[in-house]
Amino acid sequence: MKAVVEYNSRKITVDISHPIDISIPIDISKKNVNAWYTEGPKISAETQEGYEISVANGAVVNFNNITFNPHSHITHTECVGHITKDVHSVNKNLKYFIFLAEVVTIAPLFHNGDFLIGVKQLKTALGNKKRDAVVIRTLPNLAEKKSLDYSNTNPTYLSEKAAIYLREKGIKHLLIDLPSVDKEKDGGRLLSHNAFWNTDGDVRMDATITEFIYVPNEVEDGEYLLNLMIAPFENDATPSKPVLYKILK
Repeated sequence: MKAVVEYNSRKITVDISHPIDISIPIDISKKNVNAWYTEGPKISAETQEGYEISVANGAVVNFNNITFNPHSHITHTECVGHITKDVHSVNKNLKYFIFLAEVVTIAPLFHNGDFLIGVKQLKTALGNKKRDAVVIRTLPNLAEKKSLDYSNTNPTYLSEKAAIYLREKGIKHLLIDLPSVDKEKDGGRLLSHNAFWNTDGDVRMDATITEFIYVPNEVEDGEYLLNLMIAPFENDATPSKPVLYKILK
């Protein structure tokens, strides 16, 4: 099934019959992705007056409570409110949801004991392309990314220069298959978060960072239409479901 979308005065034909979901869900029946030293998410039936409200227990509905942290347990999209004293909600600041995106695959560099994504790699991958969003898939791209506990593992991160480059290139929406764009333990500097949102200048309130995505290996690098769907939480971050659509030539 095809659809024609007019985007920035350009007519784009996409295949809407084959959406590419790049989110990682919460699934307590399996080992869940996790980070930041938290316990796993929980989904359990509400109990009232000692009675568990579930169909299996004789109730007419299932009535579950869900306990989770969006930064730790699921694909999530965050705004600058994640790192500012003033409270800012991603639900209020993300006003549009369809973007032209470039999927790029990066083999992290080893530098001073860390693996990181450098500015030269992104410049090579993006070149002169004009995009609103970039979707970064790191190598190796193993399925285990969807169930790893990243706590105390010093995962790959984005260099500050790379974040500045993306900001100056006009990338508004950064999506990455890691728990953070910053080093796990960096003394609270959060260099890449601050650089991307430009917290020392004209703060980019409408820019977002989406972490904990997973781009399957069969998805080719290149141009896609991105639907960045978020849950309506008034919070600095919210669970999200980014979906890519292949652009037809």
